Amino acid sequence: MNIINTKEAPAAIGPYSQGIAINGLVFASGQIPVIPEDGSIPAGIEAQAERSCKNVEAILKASGTDMTKVVKTTCFLADMSDFAAFNSVYERYFTSKPARSCVAVKEIPKGLLCEIEAIAVI
Repeated sequence: MNIINTKEAPAAIGPYSQGIAINGLVFASGQIPVIPEDGSIPAGIEAQAERSCKNVEAILKASGTDMTKVVKTTCFLADMSDFAAFNSVYERYFTSKPARSCVAVKEIPKGLLCEIEAIAVI
């Protein structure tokens, strides 16, 4: 088991890893839209979806893989009315169209609008 840690994505804010690589797969923890360089958070669902995708991408890169190798994502939205706007950003990053679940949740840490976790082949 290999713990993934990169400064290109936000540091874990709890007792977990950014990702774990094992048996040819990487499991990226849920990525919220925090800009790792300064901890700021962009405004609006499109900007937050973009940042979350970039954070997932950074973890995958640190694992030796990329977005085209993602086989499954789980996406969390604070408001399902953001679904179409979220998808318009998501589809630019996850071009291989991995399996996906997308649900609205009561609350995302820090009052954010979205979070994305991913599983990819290394």
